[in-house]
Amino acid sequence: MPDPITPFARFVRGALAILSKDLRIEAATREIVTTAGFFAVLVAVMASVAFTAGAEATTRVAPGALWLAIVFSSVLALGRSWQREREESALVGLLVSPVPRAAIWCGKAVGVFLFLALVELVVVPVVGLFFRVDLAQVARPLVLVLFLGTVGVAATGTLFGAMTVRTRARELLLAAVLFPLLSPVLVSSVAATREMFYAAASGQAVDMGEIGDYLVFLGVFDTVSVVGALAMFGVLLDD
Repeated sequence: MPDPITPFARFVRGALAILSKDLRIEAATREIVTTAGFFAVLVAVMASVAFTAGAEATTRVAPGALWLAIVFSSVLALGRSWQREREESALVGLLVSPVPRAAIWCGKAVGVFLFLALVELVVVPVVGLFFRVDLAQVARPLVLVLFLGTVGVAATGTLFGAMTVRTRARELLLAAVLFPLLSPVLVSSVAATREMFYAAASGQAVDMGEIGDYLVFLGVFDTVSVVGALAMFGVLLDD
């Protein structure tokens, strides 16, 4: 009899299985969130100590400190996430399983996104505290920018994390490949966050028209990253 499970259902089941595995391991070890979160907070605190030259200067520095902390911590999260697949030939088991290759990427990418979201729940208030930013005034647009930026980081990082998982200097190679590719996300996210922090510092509401172009660019980047990763992931693993 033909398999009653449709390809889409098989894809969803496979992605959920991979995601569930990563979440269970993280719930037991708390390794990725703890390590990446601590590193992100450390970057934010060091930036606040290094750049203390008045409210205007700290408002300029705060967006960059926030996104550098997120991007740097993402390398730790991605490296450790794929390192788990390297241990005891777990990656080989995934490759010989009936799970579609694209579903493996999807499950891993969603897991990395959730890990980074937990890190952001910690580092964003720290940045707001040390740089004296009224986060309540910019909460909604900031969540949108964080969402779009994190999707781009997780989608691109998961793809190239798989490419570097079999190399020895994984974290170094991943950072060298990933950071240039993420520069459009970083520039757009920092610029949009800067506009929001300026509005908060002046006591004004955030003008969505001022950050609309950045949001559109982030959306386009996310779409290209997701579609490209779904198409290329299987080829990269086979190579």
